[in-house]
Amino acid sequence: MRLGIFCFVGLLLSADLASAQTPKPGSPSPSPGPKLPEVRPALVGTAPNSLINTIDTADLIKKGQKEAAVMFSCLVAPTGQVVRSGAYRGTRGSELLEQELLKRLPTARFIPAVHNHQPVIAVFYGTVKFAVANGKPRLRIFANQQLEEVDKETDFIDPQPYVGQDSKFTGLHYPETGSMVAVTGVVELALKVDAKGNLTNLQVLSEEPPLLGFGGAALSDFSGAKFVPAFRNGQPVESSVKIPVYYKPSA
Repeated sequence: MRLGIFCFVGLLLSADLASAQTPKPGSPSPSPGPKLPEVRPALVGTAPNSLINTIDTADLIKKGQKEAAVMFSCLVAPTGQVVRSGAYRGTRGSELLEQELLKRLPTARFIPAVHNHQPVIAVFYGTVKFAVANGKPRLRIFANQQLEEVDKETDFIDPQPYVGQDSKFTGLHYPETGSMVAVTGVVELALKVDAKGNLTNLQVLSEEPPLLGFGGAALSDFSGAKFVPAFRNGQPVESSVKIPVYYKPSA
């Protein structure tokens, strides 16, 4: 199992992203668009530049990729751009799929998350499944990392922590480990989030390596976080999910 490490460093958007949304002096006021919903998760979408339409399935077949699955996370800006991304927990023999996924994520465009009728920066948790049937590719991308949901290929969407408004989530912060050797930490979190996006329970299920503070860092980073709630059948629902959290030391 190969791990592509995903860590937020400086979670706020760059000045370029901010300025791209700021009207220039003298510019005509944009015409009002349709009102955004009260809440909406970040979504893959179906545009030509969406992730589902940019992964080169023909090339994957040509290179010999067999049935495989890879989990990934990405930070989706209010513009739909991917700011940070990484892949992990791939099934055996998923290297080609992972490489193609990581190649396409930086330029893919998502439908941004919405909270309180405003686009927000949010974390998207996804799983890519690839197979070949009768010589033809079958690519599916799920907006969750819950194995039972992915196996059943449901429309369930994981709750997504967001930045700003009333959320205290500001990303992941590598802890003071007390170790002279820089190590990567992996924490498995259990989250319970109600249908309003409130975190009602947070628990560390495991941390590796142990006793270096990664579990405590994850509890600190997610305490006070607000979420775009999980969705099922297009409606917000209460959820209990497990997510992996990776801590990578800065260079």
